[in-house]
Amino acid sequence: MKVLIVGFGVMGLATGKALLAAGHEIHVYDACQDAREAARKLGAPLVPTPAEGAAFCDACILFLPGPAQIETCVTGAGGLLEAARPGFVIVDMCTSDPDCTVRMAQAAAQKNVDYLDAPVLGRPASIGRWALPVGGNAAALERVRPVLSLLAQDIRHLGASGTGHKVKLLNQMMFGAINAMTAEMMAVAEQVGVSPALLYDTITASQAGTVSNLFKELGARIRDDSYEDPTFSVDNLAKDVRLGLAMARQNGASPVLGRVVDFLNEAARAQGQGRLDTACMWKTVRHFWK
Repeated sequence: MKVLIVGFGVMGLATGKALLAAGHEIHVYDACQDAREAARKLGAPLVPTPAEGAAFCDACILFLPGPAQIETCVTGAGGLLEAARPGFVIVDMCTSDPDCTVRMAQAAAQKNVDYLDAPVLGRPASIGRWALPVGGNAAALERVRPVLSLLAQDIRHLGASGTGHKVKLLNQMMFGAINAMTAEMMAVAEQVGVSPALLYDTITASQAGTVSNLFKELGARIRDDSYEDPTFSVDNLAKDVRLGLAMARQNGASPVLGRVVDFLNEAARAQGQGRLDTACMWKTVRHFWK
């Protein structure tokens, strides 16, 4: 297949490498110079607008920050729907607002284009083993399954447009809660005279039910005091949790833990930690007591 990748950051680059290795043809659109340079080094041709890529590709995979960027890419000037042909499939692998997803799917349907929300459950390094909860047309999913199967070992069609993004936002709310509790635990440990590094090494050496892969990742960064080159940034987590809270409220739910996580995320951003890995947020908690 000819696949257009819009957004060639960490996830887009990993995806591009996987598709090229399997013999697919990829083209790239990204406004960021660093991402464009990464595409050039990989040998992936760049297109000047999403529309120009959509004109000759079979499908497009989106890796964009959020709903505003998605809407611009899909329905804006120079966007995908300006030139996408009938049968074209847009695979939205971002973390986004389910209402935005429904709007994009409706706009795409008017052009006889399919729109799937298939957000990634997994880290960049685990590509090939991702899980993809998918919303949208089941037949369209089957057309792009050969491509998606290179990225994920579990691809589940969950129902109508937006369903995949609902699942992703719920997952991100849980991520935020684990991240916040890890941050608080490490800060309390230091306050009571236990080294956070010692605490991490002791807990991870156990068979305790609290030892999740996320805790291992966060704790290792805290132990090593390593927050640059984030696996997942505070800014991204804050955005995802806000979207999850908005979704809950629109449907009559009023999360309690989610609001606490949102407060901690915003406190970290106010302290200038937005671009750092979320593991840094134990310092945000520690700051409350200084």
